[in-house]
Amino acid sequence: MKQRLVGYAPRTLDNGGPQASVLIALTDNPAGPEVILTRRCGHLSTHSGEIAFPGGKRDDTDPDLLFTALREAEEEVGLNPEKVEIIGSLGDVLSKHKLQVRPYVGIIPGDTELIPNLDELDRIHRVPLSFFLDDRRHHTDKIRFRGMTHYVPAYEFDGDIIWGLTAYMLVELLNVGFDARIPMKIRPEHSIG
Repeated sequence: MKQRLVGYAPRTLDNGGPQASVLIALTDNPAGPEVILTRRCGHLSTHSGEIAFPGGKRDDTDPDLLFTALREAEEEVGLNPEKVEIIGSLGDVLSKHKLQVRPYVGIIPGDTELIPNLDELDRIHRVPLSFFLDDRRHHTDKIRFRGMTHYVPAYEFDGDIIWGLTAYMLVELLNVGFDARIPMKIRPEHSIG
């Protein structure tokens, strides 16, 4: 995975709009890597109850989007940035709120204690990477975006559905990093120009 991601040239966006980034943290657990996911609290005004990677909007004081992803991961799950070995980034995606999101992939020690910030999250999932590599999807969502239809896998884990942009970024990781060959169309924001 490391070699594949280091040599990967992800698609980037620069639409001049607001930016965000997320951290796709994988544990180096000897029993098998896990993917760290969070569930956003139900009282939040946007994306309440949704499963997501730690991350958020870029602050004016953030020097770059990698800093944003690491800062947000520390705020949301108590992950010390010094414990993260950044491998690379995946392609930028555009949220339904027109937020440009850049995913970074990093490896963390398997025994890292993560604690949810209860103002933002009510759960942290450690999902075995093998669960996603086996493509144990719950269903496939049909999503219309910018006049195009996209079929995005959705997964159920421990009673929660992993779908939308989170699932899309996850599938890109599986395809690029692990050659999973899960069919996925290029997102419309990358076909402009």
